[in-house]
Amino acid sequence: MKTILLAMLVLGALGGLFGALLAFASKIFHVEVDPKQAQIRSCLAGANCGGCGYPGCDGYAAAVAAGEAPTNKCVAGGEATAIEVAAIMGVSVDAAEKMVAFVPCSGSAEAAELRFNYNGPEDCRAAMLFGGNSSKLCTFACIGLGNCAKACQFDAMHIIDGVARVDRLNCVGCGACVEACPKDIVKLIPEKQKIMPACSSRDKGAAVMKICKVGCIGCMKCQRECPADAITVKDNLAEVDVTKCVQCGHCADICPRGIITYFGPEYQNR
Repeated sequence: MKTILLAMLVLGALGGLFGALLAFASKIFHVEVDPKQAQIRSCLAGANCGGCGYPGCDGYAAAVAAGEAPTNKCVAGGEATAIEVAAIMGVSVDAAEKMVAFVPCSGSAEAAELRFNYNGPEDCRAAMLFGGNSSKLCTFACIGLGNCAKACQFDAMHIIDGVARVDRLNCVGCGACVEACPKDIVKLIPEKQKIMPACSSRDKGAAVMKICKVGCIGCMKCQRECPADAITVKDNLAEVDVTKCVQCGHCADICPRGIITYFGPEYQNR
């Protein structure tokens, strides 16, 4: 019993000593935090998505408080958050153009021919290690195993019929899906841009027609008929210059493959 009591006394004394040392160290090494940093942090969305380009909400709040970052970088919070942060910093807010994710691929299970049936882990990177660029014959195609969807914290990315699809209503443009895609297919585009070719293939038209029912064949019809001169076919793929596009939709109407996508009122990448 004496041994037990002695051990308890020793442990209690050590605990008190270490506690005192920690309290002393916290005062010696205390770093003053700008009150504005805490105020800014409370305004942010708290998603820690990294869309601002800083390591989480705390990192961004510290950068803004120090005058090292603009007030409109919280993509999850949007304009309302930017206004609050600007008010705290006593500056005017600059409107940031909202961006949304876009997957330029239409190679669904029905449209794209397969090289083989993949039965491994539900991970795009693992599938690439197993079978090269893709289980599909089109080496530019979305693998469709959902790395992007897993990375999205806003329920804006879903795998539908073997291809990643974006719900524009939920997308905040944080770019987490862009970073997660091992094939670098996912892009961020201005939300106002509603005309985009939903294909990434650079193969020649004859080759595309053999392996995908909807892939761009580089026929140049869209380029020739665009009234705003906003479309150029480069390396067999139609590309839209968003600075010139007037959103008329003519290219989507005349595309013989139906590959140029118009984001209608439902705002879905289909």
